[in-house]
Amino acid sequence: MKVVIIGAVAGGATAAARLRRLNEDAEIILLEKGQYISFANCGLPYYIGGEIQSRDELLLQTPQSFYRRFRIDVRVLSEAIKIDRERKTVKIRNLADKSEYEESYDRLIYSPGAKPIVPPIKGIDRGNVFTVRNIPDTDRINEFITENSPEKAVIIGGGYIGIEMAENLYNRGLKVTIIEKAPHVIGSLDFDIACEVHKVLREKGIDLILGEGAEEIYTDEKGQTVLRTSNCTIITDMIILSVGVTPDTALAEDCGLALSPNKAVIVNKNMQTSDGNIYAVGDCVTVENLVTGVPSHIPLAGPANKQGRIAADNICSVKSEYKGSIGSAILKLFDVTVASCGINERAAKAAGLDYDKLILYPLSHAGYFPGAENISMKVLFENKTGRILGAQLVGRKGVDKRCDILAVAIRQGLTAYDLQELELCYAPPYSSAKDPVNMAGFSIVNILEGLVKQYHWHDVDSLPRDGSVTLLDVRTEGEYIRGRIDGTVNIPLDSLRDRLHELDKTKPVYVNCQSGLRSYIACRILSQNGFDCYNLAGGYRLYSAVTNEAERALKPALECGLSLN
Repeated sequence: MKVVIIGAVAGGATAAARLRRLNEDAEIILLEKGQYISFANCGLPYYIGGEIQSRDELLLQTPQSFYRRFRIDVRVLSEAIKIDRERKTVKIRNLADKSEYEESYDRLIYSPGAKPIVPPIKGIDRGNVFTVRNIPDTDRINEFITENSPEKAVIIGGGYIGIEMAENLYNRGLKVTIIEKAPHVIGSLDFDIACEVHKVLREKGIDLILGEGAEEIYTDEKGQTVLRTSNCTIITDMIILSVGVTPDTALAEDCGLALSPNKAVIVNKNMQTSDGNIYAVGDCVTVENLVTGVPSHIPLAGPANKQGRIAADNICSVKSEYKGSIGSAILKLFDVTVASCGINERAAKAAGLDYDKLILYPLSHAGYFPGAENISMKVLFENKTGRILGAQLVGRKGVDKRCDILAVAIRQGLTAYDLQELELCYAPPYSSAKDPVNMAGFSIVNILEGLVKQYHWHDVDSLPRDGSVTLLDVRTEGEYIRGRIDGTVNIPLDSLRDRLHELDKTKPVYVNCQSGLRSYIACRILSQNGFDCYNLAGGYRLYSAVTNEAERALKPALECGLSLN
């Protein structure tokens, strides 16, 4: 059996190694149009920032080491330029000498990955504008920084790579501005949780321009590079493009493989394309979103590696299926961790799901043990069943652990009732006897069972202030004085039972505290005394954060101290 693999990074290299482990006699040819194979592209920003000091650390394999270990014919600088499905051949161009030749195949694995999106910005084709996708990209960035000593950088796009680049350029001593066309950074998050990321970035002095796209890059009369948006101009020394990726599937389209509307290759659970002799894996394919059942493009390293293994299994007659993805992702931002899994609210609405959300701020470990930190947790769940749909977390400690647990819960179709019962490791330095994941389960079940009714930050401003409802703040008097929701009256929680006579039982009561915990207790007191009570999810902490961010978004250029047109 002869297998040709196009693309030698995550999916392709994994497939090649798995093929050899399953079939010692197969002829395996691994083609890569770049100079490097199996490199750690997720580590590229950290090499630029200096946290990974040796370039060689990014090279997980070389053609020579791959051959010694697996006896696989690895050909770098070899670009597949045509697939002939009838003849079962691949036309290849040697990029070193420009010669062309053909290779036949019994099975073909297509793993070209994705390519950076280059937006149609006037003047974008300049020597100080960079993408971050491979090792040559990082070489160019490092050379530019070393030779030109830039002081300012603009990052166009606030996704995972954009945020990582912001941190690492900051660590190189540059003043950084992020421009994001959406209302918030990191598309997998919802606005309310993304506000926490905005806060971290601004505390470090990183400027954010949200809700605006870059329109033009030019050189002014002083020879400075200027980037213009619809509302402001920014003088910068270098620009990083990080607006996302798109499947690199021109070759698949040319040979007539079935593609999705966004040009990703359509595959079945065995990673077979519409041609049974051709498999596709990695960032070029569309897979099922396990939460919604909708075909999705989820370009992540973990899924790519699994898909490469599954394609190799099926070529070697080992039954194996890729059952879908939930898009688990995590990000280091200075001393903060940002993580998500499953779907966000936009995806839940698009899928027509009947869902609600819980926001809580549990401690990373036992409060009496030194060093405990709050974790901001948002969990989406299905109203009728309690099935966990998605989670978003931000915090300094314990975020990765909780997100991984919730990712398992989502993948296995667990409900809030199941979260209550999870028996997780506990010792004071690591967790609490009721872990944050358990607490999420308890809180959601309280909602599902009708023990508490919620309202959300986006409902607050529409509540009537005409006396037909009661807006109640149960924080301490000092907290209330420092900031409050307009129209609320203050009765601290510990005084509530003695002051129930001050409230009108004929009016619904909308309660808030700082985080949602004390107001939950207040709602239990009120409900058992005949009041119709609603608890503000996430409390005043969340409400003030999102409303302040919304106000800031109205005048981003002024907030960043940038020059207006």
